[in-house]
Amino acid sequence: MDDRPIGMFDSGFGGLTVARALIDLLPCEDLVYLGDTARYPYGPRSLDEVREFASQITHKLVEENAVKLVVVACNTATAAALDTLRYQFDVPLVGVIDPGVRALLSVTETGRVGVIGTVGTIGSGAYQRAVGRRRSLTQTGRPVDLTCAACPGLVELVERGETSGDAALVLVERLLAPVRAAGVDSLLLGCTHYPYLARIIGEVMGPDVVLVSSADETAFEVRGILSEAGLRSRTTSAGSQRWISSGEASAFVRLGQHLFGPELDQAEHWGPPLVCKGERQ
Repeated sequence: MDDRPIGMFDSGFGGLTVARALIDLLPCEDLVYLGDTARYPYGPRSLDEVREFASQITHKLVEENAVKLVVVACNTATAAALDTLRYQFDVPLVGVIDPGVRALLSVTETGRVGVIGTVGTIGSGAYQRAVGRRRSLTQTGRPVDLTCAACPGLVELVERGETSGDAALVLVERLLAPVRAAGVDSLLLGCTHYPYLARIIGEVMGPDVVLVSSADETAFEVRGILSEAGLRSRTTSAGSQRWISSGEASAFVRLGQHLFGPELDQAEHWGPPLVCKGERQ
């Protein structure tokens, strides 16, 4: 048994969807969450930049906060850095891409599936490769026809708290046109920010399309790893959460409470963020 906390990070607030799923499934575990709000969004950045940011943050979580496992609760960072981080750090690391793909392929009936994500995530080919490795997981045995669509601008909507309204609806309609035209029966929200837009996305896609989030599947994977490795917490009391932001802590709390809930009532500032060579100002 191991009472050290679980570490988790995202470019901003999207990973809070995974944090909520993890807290609900493992209520006795302590959690340290770092939102890199000073450098979001990750989607338009180069994979090398994202890889460097992910390494910096994981180092902070492992070396300064002594976490026992790290959840890369960001699809772009998972695509860019997960394999590299596994070589760099001697703790289990869990991404959000593989759990999401497993969930997606388990619900499709026609085999026509879609994934939406940031420019960086979709451009990396990570989802295309993950689906290609797991085609046998479809419940009906049908061949998989995957349609991917990059959705620039959606992360920024969430980070501004604009999760409803006409402007959001118009943008979602335009960006989701490729997956609508493909006739998918299930759509993976391939960015942890996108569940906050699920109502609008569901309205655009229609009632016959199943929306899939990777949050719950990621939490199940974390539970499985902790159990198999003997790393579950010994306590039976409710775990604690520690929130860290590379941006302004008060702004993180304000929007975090709107998206996550009132229990996100304080945050620490991590800064100034390290600047890697070639980072845009």
